[in-house]
Amino acid sequence: MANTKGHIQDIPDSGKQKKRTTGIVGLNLLLDGGFPEGTIIMVYGTPLAGVDLAALQFWKVEGEEGTYLMNDGDIEVGMVDATDLHPEMYIPQMAGGRIVVDSLSTIIIKYGIEEALKFLRLTRAEMKKRGANIMFVVYTGIHAPIEMTRIMRATDIVIEFKTDIHQSEIERTLAVHKMKDTASPRRLLPFIITDNGIEASTTSRVV
Repeated sequence: MANTKGHIQDIPDSGKQKKRTTGIVGLNLLLDGGFPEGTIIMVYGTPLAGVDLAALQFWKVEGEEGTYLMNDGDIEVGMVDATDLHPEMYIPQMAGGRIVVDSLSTIIIKYGIEEALKFLRLTRAEMKKRGANIMFVVYTGIHAPIEMTRIMRATDIVIEFKTDIHQSEIERTLAVHKMKDTASPRRLLPFIITDNGIEASTTSRVV
């Protein structure tokens, strides 16, 4: 597994809504500082698109406690094994300001979309109360369109990780489709996957 430990600190509070770094420098710039505190984030794409690396980098930013609830992959040091946990048991396990659920897809498959949406509502209230952020990993190609639509409506921020193949090159971009209470960035953010995780373009800034 790549070393995805971040070295980015949260943006100081300067009178604006406080934000929590995403763990990816270029995405911080695109979002004018990071994720607004108290929001719930959906990242989605194929298993090869980089969504798991983005979740790891968000969780592993230095200087702040977080919780990674893994229910469908290898359990790394520091993660919570949520394989056999019902969603109602997730919240008591959550500590710190950076929470990851990998994946929401597994919850939907095991317990159904209604149970997953109930869980999203509970976590929204909890994150607002704490001023924390929670990131849900969702994998494409396994959910009905109506389920994807309902998940997107229930989350505050929606980010798609895309992979396109052009002749002999793989092109990776991410798109921020939804930002609650503000306009979404209008450009795609190119990124590459390195030994240190995701590195996104920092050549321009969208305000």
